[in-house]
Amino acid sequence: MFITPYLTEPIGGAIAFFTLPLIVELAALTLASCLPKRSRVNPCAAAPIRLAVLIPAHNEEVLIASCVESLRLSVRESRTRIIAVAHNCSDRTAERAAKAGAEVIVYDDPQARGKGAALAFGFAYALSQNMDAALVVDADSTVSRNLIGVVQDALASGAEAVQCRYEMESSSTRPTTRLISLAFRGFNVVRPAGRDRLGLSAGILGNGFAIRQTLLAENPWNSLSVVEDLEFHIKLVLSGKKVRFLNQAKVSSALPSTKDGETTQRARWEGGRANAALTWLPLLFRELTRGRLRALEPMFDLASLPIGYGAFLLLLAVSLPLGWLRIYALMAFIAIGCHVLTAAWSGADFAGDLRILARAPGYLIWKLCMLPRLLRSSREGAAWVRTERPMSALEPIVEPNGVSIGSSLEVS
Repeated sequence: MFITPYLTEPIGGAIAFFTLPLIVELAALTLASCLPKRSRVNPCAAAPIRLAVLIPAHNEEVLIASCVESLRLSVRESRTRIIAVAHNCSDRTAERAAKAGAEVIVYDDPQARGKGAALAFGFAYALSQNMDAALVVDADSTVSRNLIGVVQDALASGAEAVQCRYEMESSSTRPTTRLISLAFRGFNVVRPAGRDRLGLSAGILGNGFAIRQTLLAENPWNSLSVVEDLEFHIKLVLSGKKVRFLNQAKVSSALPSTKDGETTQRARWEGGRANAALTWLPLLFRELTRGRLRALEPMFDLASLPIGYGAFLLLLAVSLPLGWLRIYALMAFIAIGCHVLTAAWSGADFAGDLRILARAPGYLIWKLCMLPRLLRSSREGAAWVRTERPMSALEPIVEPNGVSIGSSLEVS
């Protein structure tokens, strides 16, 4: 590729500038995820937690019954209430949820769009019912049998907020679907585990997280964007709060059943993060300049490019005749490789994940083709956009020993 010598250094500098947050984040958190888990001091006699399990649902008649049944298998004692929030539904979501055994509250307000509004309504209802905490599980998910018990124990031992292991399962043999599932595992498992090992806040991933009502009283839920979980977590970190990662309890969702569904879901999520970055990075940087170091990791996280786009820029870096940039790109690819291998190792099919990595070039091309949709999604609102999934995408997770995964990343 021909680039005038006058532009080589500026382009190389720009590539390093835009990829450095991702590489620092991946290297630090991947390494930390392999460290011994942090010891916790648990009270001997903690009061039982009255837990409301909230299921925000918009036109989820197909999968909500499986979600409710899975949660009922996880209930340990009577202080737990499973509550479906049927939000602006035009199908039989409420009926199916009630028939499966959930309490149902109907929230119809065309002006209140998106999951964030449904959660605000659900949290307020849980508070009115004198519940101690609320656990959020998406309507298209199933959970491990130990999930509710593990969450209650963590909250009873002093945690104010927790995030369970959240994975997107692939029911398709398409290479892009398998690679997306692997990428989600890196983002939703390896990185939160690394943060937890370092004593940082693990993050909130939108599904499988629980918050005490006392924490919500101090930090009201008013995040209504497409990435409401990300925004709320930043607010928590800036207020000095931490989210604990519970790797031994798992919530699973199915990836979209069509290629177009994959593109829509990914573009919407990454576009939402891009929009949040424009809003929050200046604030985080200002907090950092005031000596509040807690803003550093969320700032690096938000400034990090998706791995696919970062890898493309690093490939471009290798083609430039700059020795320092090629060395940087080599070190960056090593960091990405270690992160991907750690994500594969923490899954159930390490060999299969390694085989599918051979199709990564096709995945990179797909990501580049998706870029225009990502840019459009970064300007869209927070309305529900339901992703089509196969009717039998997920079955309730049942493990004889109550533990969902034999992973090398054990975090309590």
